[in-house]
Amino acid sequence: MDANRALNWMYRIAFPIAVGITIGQSAIYDVKGGTRAVIFDRLSGVKQDVKAEGTHFLIPWLQRAVIMDVRTTPRNISTTTGSKDLQMVSLTLRVLHRPEISHLPQIYQNLGLDYDERVLPSIGNEVLKAIVAQFDAAELITQREIVSGRIRDDLLKRAGEFNIALEDVSITHMTFGREFTKAVEEKQIAQQDAERARYVVERAEQERQAAVIRAEGEAEAAETISKALDKAGDGLILIRRIEASKAIANTLASSPNVTYVPGGENGSGGSNALLLNVSR
Repeated sequence: MDANRALNWMYRIAFPIAVGITIGQSAIYDVKGGTRAVIFDRLSGVKQDVKAEGTHFLIPWLQRAVIMDVRTTPRNISTTTGSKDLQMVSLTLRVLHRPEISHLPQIYQNLGLDYDERVLPSIGNEVLKAIVAQFDAAELITQREIVSGRIRDDLLKRAGEFNIALEDVSITHMTFGREFTKAVEEKQIAQQDAERARYVVERAEQERQAAVIRAEGEAEAAETISKALDKAGDGLILIRRIEASKAIANTLASSPNVTYVPGGENGSGGSNALLLNVSR
């Protein structure tokens, strides 16, 4: 009998303790780094305060903690639309987004945890189609930074209406229809051919100018020599002959097969020297 009483007493004590532990555990929740929590109350609905990182308490069964990720998250938005000149353009937009922490209760209440799935593709396609339609296909290529800036500004405004902050917006991919791509390639080839032809013409012109300059220089040199000969008479010619004779004599004197023999007086009053080639 004593044993049964003791066992019953233990059951009576253990059951309330177990219930208390279970209730205590369900009343405590943790908010991890990079997340925030909003509280859903069965009586009053979503509470408007946001719970920061750490350990918090709530009323079990009556309240429930909803954990929401507030870290910056990338997302790609793709669309195919028409340009101002009716060329089909495929674009891919990369967006870095996060929820506004102070508006987490409204985001959860109006959009739910998958707010980015509900909002970003819709407003992204809307903004892309509206901006691209204002530019020609060629302008989308040459003014890509302007187009990207316009898309960024409009998308920031639209996302702000849903309490979503955008950290970065950029165009990562842009392709055009087959016909336009072919036309662009043909234009690039034509430009390259024109540049090559212009280079050939410029090179020919430079070579022609160089030939003219050389001809003018040779003509001036010939004219200068002619004037010098006219002015100096036979004296300059005699000097050139003497210089040529000295050069020949020096060349022959350095040869081992040539012997120098003094000569007599010539008819002009100068002395001659004979250089005889002796074969050994």
